[in-house]
Amino acid sequence: MEEDGPFMEVILDIALVLVGAGLVLAVLDSALRTFMLPRGAATPLTRVVFVSLRWCFNLVARDSHTYERQDRVMALYGPVGLLALTAVWMSLAIVGFAMIFFTLVPSRSPREAFELSGSSFFTLGFVVPPHDVPSFVLAFLEAATGLALLALLIAYVPTIYGAFSRRELAVAQLATRAGTPPSGVELLERFHAIGWNDQLPALWAQWELWFAEISETHTSLAILTFFRSPSPERSWVTSAGAILDAASLAQSTLAIPWSPQAGLCIRAGSLALREIADYFDVEHDPDPMPDAPISIAKEEFMEAYERLGGSGVPVRPDRERAWREFAGWRVNYDAVLLALAGLTMAPYAPWSSDRSLRYRRPRVLPWGRSARRT
Repeated sequence: MEEDGPFMEVILDIALVLVGAGLVLAVLDSALRTFMLPRGAATPLTRVVFVSLRWCFNLVARDSHTYERQDRVMALYGPVGLLALTAVWMSLAIVGFAMIFFTLVPSRSPREAFELSGSSFFTLGFVVPPHDVPSFVLAFLEAATGLALLALLIAYVPTIYGAFSRRELAVAQLATRAGTPPSGVELLERFHAIGWNDQLPALWAQWELWFAEISETHTSLAILTFFRSPSPERSWVTSAGAILDAASLAQSTLAIPWSPQAGLCIRAGSLALREIADYFDVEHDPDPMPDAPISIAKEEFMEAYERLGGSGVPVRPDRERAWREFAGWRVNYDAVLLALAGLTMAPYAPWSSDRSLRYRRPRVLPWGRSARRT
């Protein structure tokens, strides 16, 4: 029995070293996948932090009496989540190295090991490690880890805001062309009113590039998905829905020269939204059938058809065929668009967030006019 004491101490030391090294490796893995890996790869640690924080934000947002207040709450989710993730990384790294220091220096207490770890991580130097090679090497490794995490964060923030600015520039420009909230029908009306129907292919090409960029940035920099527009009535999700609906209506309903660029825009948008939905494990059909049901009722489409015709926009005479073709285009992005609108708590917009808001739906007036929320 007396021999069991030293043996158990060795087992405990090995366990502490393994747990400490595991925490440090988990932090490094999460940081590398979040900051440096040029593809969407969420780690369990990252998911735990953001899911837990989202739960807290949902509790606060539920008590908001207006959407504007809810938007102000959720606007903090992305930045706070980024800071919280960094704080969790730092805390786990310090604890992990403290466990290893505690086994290397048996004469130190857990508090002294923690102080040595914190001093090494932040390169403060107010606690000096023992004068032996393993302790110095461990202190140098921890200092390098702390500096690397801070350097990655400093480099990461400008990248996020650069991608955010490019995304929001197109969203703000769309507000002048498709209204606020954005509507695909209103966009087609305005282009026809100013004689820009021949400019629609250029618009589809512009937004095809936009979809390609958000497909890359919103999976490799996934936190961008939750960065909200400066105006509470705008959203990248509802803007995407308005453009996709406009392109689908142009392909199916308008009596204008057929444009392959509109089809490419719809394809690019559908793939982008699906890739972002896949990153967040949103269930959807990756290859829906053309006749699968969509969230847009036939009556809603017919109302939009009448509105376009009444505004002088040239429409095809066969309404039934136009409806079938529109539904065939819409089915490619219908489910993921609504899912992302709910995930991001997007503001009201027709044919997207108006049928997916989680907490509060404004009273809908005829085609895209919502009552002022009070």
